[in-house]
Amino acid sequence: MNIHFIAIGGAAMHNLALALHLKGDTVTGSDDVIFDPSKTRLEARGILPEAFGWYPDKITSNLDAVVVGMHAKADNKELLKAQDLGLKIYSYPEFLYEQSKFKTRVVIGGSHGKTTITSMILHVLHYFDRDVDYMVGAQLEGFDVMVKLTDENDFIILEGDEYLSSPIDSRPKFHLYKPNIALLSGIAWDHINVFPTWDIYVEQFKIFIDSIIKGGSITYNIEDAEVKKVVENSENTIRKFPYQTPDYIVENGITILETDEGSMPIEIFGKHNLNNLAGAKWICQQIGIDENDFYEAISTFQGASKRLEKIAETDNAIAYKDFAHSPSKVLATTNALKNQYPDRKLIACLELHTYSSLNPEFLNQYKGALAAADISVVFYSPRAVEIKKLQAISQQQIMDAFQSGDLIVYTNPEEFKDFLFSQKFNNMSLLLMSSGNYGGLNFDELKQLF
Repeated sequence: MNIHFIAIGGAAMHNLALALHLKGDTVTGSDDVIFDPSKTRLEARGILPEAFGWYPDKITSNLDAVVVGMHAKADNKELLKAQDLGLKIYSYPEFLYEQSKFKTRVVIGGSHGKTTITSMILHVLHYFDRDVDYMVGAQLEGFDVMVKLTDENDFIILEGDEYLSSPIDSRPKFHLYKPNIALLSGIAWDHINVFPTWDIYVEQFKIFIDSIIKGGSITYNIEDAEVKKVVENSENTIRKFPYQTPDYIVENGITILETDEGSMPIEIFGKHNLNNLAGAKWICQQIGIDENDFYEAISTFQGASKRLEKIAETDNAIAYKDFAHSPSKVLATTNALKNQYPDRKLIACLELHTYSSLNPEFLNQYKGALAAADISVVFYSPRAVEIKKLQAISQQQIMDAFQSGDLIVYTNPEEFKDFLFSQKFNNMSLLLMSSGNYGGLNFDELKQLF
């Protein structure tokens, strides 16, 4: 096939482009700007656009498909040309479904945990040399690409994002996959620029459950009250498999999982990750991996990229960075690190960077999210608020929302850096949570303090 990508540089889009290139298709693309790692990875495969910008001449009747990413706008010149020519135009999830409609589709959905659960499943399958197609939102050890598509594999494992599909398709991505096997990890309000009320947000997960193929299955976190209600109230004719956090203990900074075969130390930690593990086990069993084999494989799983990623360690201090930014993720990640090292002082830092987190109406969702920390810090850029065209927020609003009496708020990246670099990392845990970089924080310099 000849396939053109409009906005090829996105994290998801460039991985799909690479997957199709490796599959043998002819891939071209355009974008107005492409950053690393997308740029380097596309260049290495010879499919980086020669020049940045939008070029309608690239859109011809010889194309079998055009895939349009969220970074493009509805009035994009290339998109308009493709529409004029009557070409088949796909969103990212539509194209993934088209490529997998004759496979068994396993879709992992939820407000949190979906990348980790998908990564766990793929790790276990890779451990036993079970080849599957997949799409996952993090780089995994042992995997060259984040999207793989073949003609011969029977299964495809898909991370099911609830965000919009494309600039001309306002349906959430996970509504389009039509899973045979699905998982729902949790529901916690997010993306308020798209789903302005809690009820509208929850409705998307009801639609997801109803999209499961008749006779299929939903594996669901019974500890999440909203998930339990949504799944158990669904009238879709599917099998329903609840899961919950397994028994475990923490000894000297090591998490030990209790199994039917005895106690087993594992690399990951935190109640939320043990809960994710339970969901992944159920899915692997439905794919054909028995429980004992699952435990053997999962004991070597060290986590998904950017999820509780250890960046520095000494005998009595440790530092992690994490992609956590929504309230539920911040709460779970902060609690996890404190529970893992209860006798160490915990400094938990959060950057408010996303549209939702910088919205005054949403801030109250963070109440208590940093309560487990001994020192809690919030950083945000007033300039980011302006760029997103949001109502200005004050440091006092943030302190009132988090309701943490000793909360420190920074808006200047240099002042935040000075705070970090002034710390004596002795008998201490440091947690840096952000989907950004704290206004340009150099993590390599920070590592030198340990």
